[in-house]
Amino acid sequence: MPEKLYDKYFETRFPNYPYRDRMFRPIVEYVQRYVPKDSIILDLGAGYCNFINHITAKEKHAADISNIIEKYADKNVICHVKNCANLDDIPNEKFDVVFESNLLEHLETDALEKTIKEIYRILKPGGTFIGLQPNFQYAYRSYFDDYTHRQILSHYSFQDILENYGFKMEKIYKKFLPFSFKTKLPRIPFLVKVYLRSPWKPRAGQMLAIVRKPHV
Repeated sequence: MPEKLYDKYFETRFPNYPYRDRMFRPIVEYVQRYVPKDSIILDLGAGYCNFINHITAKEKHAADISNIIEKYADKNVICHVKNCANLDDIPNEKFDVVFESNLLEHLETDALEKTIKEIYRILKPGGTFIGLQPNFQYAYRSYFDDYTHRQILSHYSFQDILENYGFKMEKIYKKFLPFSFKTKLPRIPFLVKVYLRSPWKPRAGQMLAIVRKPHV
């Protein structure tokens, strides 16, 4: 990813709004069902560490191309300032779970391929990859409002590309969350919790995929 393109990304498109952390907590609570509490987990593209700081696990890691993670990660989180396409400081089959949120759509095709291969490499056999992504099928009007978006992914193509690199789909929620919390609606964590439990998903624009690395 060109560094210049991201020089002010955290200031312009992705600032650390005061409500971000509290709005993410119900999401973490929901995703916890897929994360054993005795697992070793990596948050890839962790940013402000809203996920990794609140998930419960035996050992927690955060990786991001920006050193912003070193500022926001809790003391019990191990930080890796690395490009997601090259995690060479992480050994094979290290993690039980790898999580990413709104990362893969920013990558050029070559980097996307390398990142998925790296995720597969660092997961243990039987390990889980959890991907929270914009779903182009439902968010096409706003998808390229983010000037760094490069990949078009829908719930169909996301499943296909993951299975192409060896993962086995366990569950995909094609409508999981609104495309963005940048909205005039009330930013109340309880409403996020209700939204996640509801079969009715107004303004849904993000999907959630749960896939496994097969046992050999």
